[in-house]
Amino acid sequence: MHSMKAIEIDRLNKTYSNHVHALKDVSLFVEEGEVFGLVGPDGAGKSTFFNILTTLLLPTSGEVKVLGKDVVKEAIPIRRIIGYLPGVFSLYPDLTVEENLVFFATMYKSTIKDNLTLIRPIWKQLVPFKNRRAGKLSGGMKQKLALCCALIHKPELLFLDEPTTGVDPVSRTEFWDILQNIKKQGITVVVSTPYMDEATRCDRIALIQEGKIIKIETPENIIKAYQGNLYTLKVNNVFALLDKMNDFRLKCNYYPYGEHLHVAFYDAPEVALPAFEIFLSEQNQEYGKIMPINPTIEDCFIELVSGDKYASDNENGKDV
Repeated sequence: MHSMKAIEIDRLNKTYSNHVHALKDVSLFVEEGEVFGLVGPDGAGKSTFFNILTTLLLPTSGEVKVLGKDVVKEAIPIRRIIGYLPGVFSLYPDLTVEENLVFFATMYKSTIKDNLTLIRPIWKQLVPFKNRRAGKLSGGMKQKLALCCALIHKPELLFLDEPTTGVDPVSRTEFWDILQNIKKQGITVVVSTPYMDEATRCDRIALIQEGKIIKIETPENIIKAYQGNLYTLKVNNVFALLDKMNDFRLKCNYYPYGEHLHVAFYDAPEVALPAFEIFLSEQNQEYGKIMPINPTIEDCFIELVSGDKYASDNENGKDV
C-alpha cells in the first residue's frame, strides 16, 4: 500500500469577505487509517476546515492535499474518493430511505449491493424504515442514513462534520462504534465534534479555538499533560460564586460544570486547599466536599485556552 499521509495541510488560512479570519495558519497531517478528531466549540472554524478539505470552499492561502491531491487543482478527482457527511442534514427529505441510497449509489456509478459489506451493520437498522421518507426519521436514524449514503461508493477517506449533534446519547455511542468498524475496513476518518467526551474515541485530536489549532495529540497525552490539580465542589449558586472568585488570591482556573464548580490550583494542594476553604467561609458560601478529580479533555481544553490568564479571566469556561 502506498504510504502517504491521508491529509497534509501547510499554513492554511481562510478569510471571508467580511474580514472574518476563520482559519489561521493551520498546519497538520492525518495518517492513513486513523480516526482523527477536530474538537472545539461552535464558531471555532470546524465547518470552514471541512468545506476546504472537501473542495467546497477555496483556501485564501496555504497548501492542502487530500490523498496526495491538491484541493484547488484536483477537486473533481478528490470528490470521487472521499465521503462527506455535512453538519446539516443534506439528503432529500421527500425521498424514502431506499430511494436516497439508490440515488447516491447511482451518482457514484455504484449499486447498493457493491458495498453492502461496508454498510451492512448500519443498513440492517434502516431496512425496517426503507419506505419511510427521510425527512420523517429521528435524528439518530437520519445520521445513519446519511452515513450510508456517504459510504456507498467505498471512499478512501470519510469526513464527518459534527455527526452526533442533536442525536440522543445512545445513538451517539452507537455512531462511534460504527466509526471504529469503518476504520477496520481501512478507511481514514476525520470527524469534528463540540462534545469533548467524544474526543477520547479518536486516535489523535486537534483542539481548535478561534481558527487556531492549539494542540494536536492523542487524547491520553493531552490528559497527561494537564498542569493543574483539579477539584470539584457542589455549591448552591455557582454563578454567584464565580463573580467572587476574582478575589481569590492564588493562581487558579475555575468554571461551572453543571451545579458543580471545577477549580484547578497551580500551587501545592496543601497550600491551595486551606486557602480556598478560608476564602469560601469568608464569602459565606455553603459548599459540599471538595473532591480531587481526574481532568477530562474538556478540562484540558479550558486550561490550554486559558494560558496564563487563570484567575484574571472568569470567561474561561464559556462555550466549551
